[in-house]
Amino acid sequence: MRQKIVREGNAFYEIDDECMRKKEEQKKKKEFQPKDSTSSKKEH
Repeated sequence: MRQKIVREGNAFYEIDDECMRKKEEQKKKKEFQPKDSTSSKKEH
């Protein structure tokens, strides 16, 4: 497992490369799915 350490101001973050890769794959799958216009609209 590889991790990156990112420093932002006074904060430090550990980024898990494998987790980020999985999230990118899920995002790409979501983008290529056909969108159903009825499910994306919420009724109030």
